[in-house]
Amino acid sequence: MFTIDAHLDLAMNALEWNRDLQQPVTAIREREQGKTDLPDRAKGTVSFPELRRGNVGLVVATQIARYVAPDNSLPGWHSPEQAWAQTQGQLAWYRAMEEAGELVSITDLAGLENHLQNWALPDSSDSKKPIGYILSLEGADSLVTVGHLERAWQRGLRAVGPAHYGPGRYANGTDATGHLQAPGKDLLREMERLNIILDATHLCDDAFWDALDVFYGPVWASHNNCRSLVNHNRQFSDEQLKELISRGAVIGAAFDAWMLVPNWQRGQSTPQEMHCSLETVLDHLDHICQLAGNAKHVGIGSDLDGAFGREQSPYDLDTIADLNKIPDLLAKRGYLPEDIQNIMHGNWLRFLRKAWA
Repeated sequence: MFTIDAHLDLAMNALEWNRDLQQPVTAIREREQGKTDLPDRAKGTVSFPELRRGNVGLVVATQIARYVAPDNSLPGWHSPEQAWAQTQGQLAWYRAMEEAGELVSITDLAGLENHLQNWALPDSSDSKKPIGYILSLEGADSLVTVGHLERAWQRGLRAVGPAHYGPGRYANGTDATGHLQAPGKDLLREMERLNIILDATHLCDDAFWDALDVFYGPVWASHNNCRSLVNHNRQFSDEQLKELISRGAVIGAAFDAWMLVPNWQRGQSTPQEMHCSLETVLDHLDHICQLAGNAKHVGIGSDLDGAFGREQSPYDLDTIADLNKIPDLLAKRGYLPEDIQNIMHGNWLRFLRKAWA
């Protein structure tokens, strides 16, 4: 089944993890054997061949570069200008992948419909279909000024998450607290003017409610799970989920094990011992469906290349191609064919068609 994944950190993996995503996952893992600089070395799950094998033909792909103040212990850049330059390097990689025929940028409704038609055609023996990508900024710290947003929009940016982890220049994120700063409100107003999608993912609770008070444009949560199942501020409460549903949002299920099961210990727990499987992902999806009373507000936002690999993924997932196991699992839970299609791609498409109309 054609599948949309609403959150992948492709450029981060290419430029910071030094992964050639044009290669098979097996080749990437083999080249990383023996490396210990990162916990997911030799355990990656994402590459272009695997996306095609799983019929994942459209993704939301990120630029990401955090600014950190002198008193911030998180990893990041020491000035907004450095962070901006990092995102522009990531953009250059996306453009290089377009030139190589691996990717195609999707920025408007006409481009989206044309891409869907191309993927609906049978494969030719001598070509590979480019994977569509919608450019998203995860954390707005790299926008040196609010004025940089229009420049980024002109270069293809179509969604922005104002915050990531910790305190941010525009909004506070995961593990932080505090209301939107004045520049954050200005950013949201400019996003609305440019019709840029607000990604509510990672906003701390105070900033979440502030943002939805200020912003009246399209909003989604590209990769978020349920606080009632895993009690951490990274997840959304039922109250937050209901507010997103009322705004017509789609919430993408994230596949990072610590977001899926309670009491995960990084570097110690294993998916097998914690019983973390694709069924666990569906538990979160199903919870949101129960809140909504339908299956129209959930999708996939796997984050499978978000600084973790098989060591922190559902145990029955080897690569991102295994997303194609989900339709059968949903059917066994009693989801109807129309619901399954909506979860795998239809909800994201309906959202985009409305937002870009």
